Amino acid sequence: MRLFAHFLAALSLVMAGAQPVAAQSVLRDAETEELLQDLVDPLAEAAGLGEGAVEVVLLDDRSINAFVAGGQRIYVHSGLIHAADTANEVQGVLAHELGHITGGHIIRYSEGAGNAMRITLLSALAGIAAALAGGGEAALGVMALGQQAAMGSFLAFTRTQEASADAAGSQYLSTAGLTGRGSLEFFRKLQEYEFRRGYNQNDETEFARTHPLSGNRIAALRDGYAQDPAWDVPPDAQEQRRFERIKAKLFGFQNPPERTLSAYPAEDGSIAARYARAYAYHKEALVDHALAETEALLAAEPENPYFLELKGQILLESGRPADALAPLRRSVMLSGANPLIAPMLGHALLATEDPAHLEEAEQVLRAAVGRDRENPFAWYQLGVVYGQRGDIPRAQLASAEQLIMSGNPRAALQNARSAEVGLPTGSPDWIRAQDVAIEARSYIERMEERN
Repeated sequence: MRLFAHFLAALSLVMAGAQPVAAQSVLRDAETEELLQDLVDPLAEAAGLGEGAVEVVLLDDRSINAFVAGGQRIYVHSGLIHAADTANEVQGVLAHELGHITGGHIIRYSEGAGNAMRITLLSALAGIAAALAGGGEAALGVMALGQQAAMGSFLAFTRTQEASADAAGSQYLSTAGLTGRGSLEFFRKLQEYEFRRGYNQNDETEFARTHPLSGNRIAALRDGYAQDPAWDVPPDAQEQRRFERIKAKLFGFQNPPERTLSAYPAEDGSIAARYARAYAYHKEALVDHALAETEALLAAEPENPYFLELKGQILLESGRPADALAPLRRSVMLSGANPLIAPMLGHALLATEDPAHLEEAEQVLRAAVGRDRENPFAWYQLGVVYGQRGDIPRAQLASAEQLIMSGNPRAALQNARSAEVGLPTGSPDWIRAQDVAIEARSYIERMEERN
């Protein structure tokens, strides 16, 4: 039955491609998340899901990829942002992933896997029958052909899903009044990548792939896009400027300073280049240079909350938390108390080591986790506030929240149980401690089952 085991292993690898990988870390940034939400919202409305119904999550992964894994959440690798030249290209990818969501493709994966499994089991039974009849070599041949047929069935199923998502994505772009030029351009990038990687572009080899050949996808979509009324509609210039900024920010954050300074040299005075260089200088602990770039950004746009956030971050992480308070307070106000910016203000307030700032820190951090519970940094800072106030049960609950999101369910369970004992019975925090404990136990059980 070795061939059957090999097929199961291969199938598990294909299925893994549709699941979020635990080792991939999520990149949270207020400016980036706002842009990605603005890019996906018109497409979600065109798909009949409604504005705000679909969330886009950025993963710290340099490969060029995006996927869905159940629910209405699209995961985008940072490598895709680096590879794209325009916001419209990213919208093309998001439209395709929406096609997977509306088509229920993740739910239907089991259908394709089930068909393949049935073929494999039938061939295995036929192989056993042949072996019992004395045909050992015939048995191996039957099972090998069965494995090949099963994998072919499953790959054909996934290619059909991909083609379906392409067609749905093109429709969503059209309905939203967005050109398909970016979608085609990104497929061309994928095609060039396939050429560089030495992937065979012959149609005869497509049966061994999970996705149709990029060239075939371009051919299938090109005429429809070109005939669409939105084909010649120029992309949103403001969204493109925002995209160039977040791409530069991401480049500066992820890459060594020397590479960033090479890609965005000092003679480039654009907003995007200054953004990238500010991160590069900050990583090199060249505080004056980093602040000079940030001040140039603020001179161009004094009320930009993200530039103010960057200035506050540089000051805070350079050991000047008191100086960071003014720009961070301003950033929080201008951003509408964005729950990703507010925790940095809370951190700065705590870092001053001034007890007079504890009340403000608690208010800021409680508001942040109230709007975005999936923020382990904010929970950690809130736990510090409670600890300094001597409110140990709530400090333990905040730690439990932070630990469950950081992949440490056993410590989360211990903290949640301790918090439950010390909190007033029946209070909202007491109920939440029970919820976190249940979540942690479920997490532990899943880990034990996998092991």
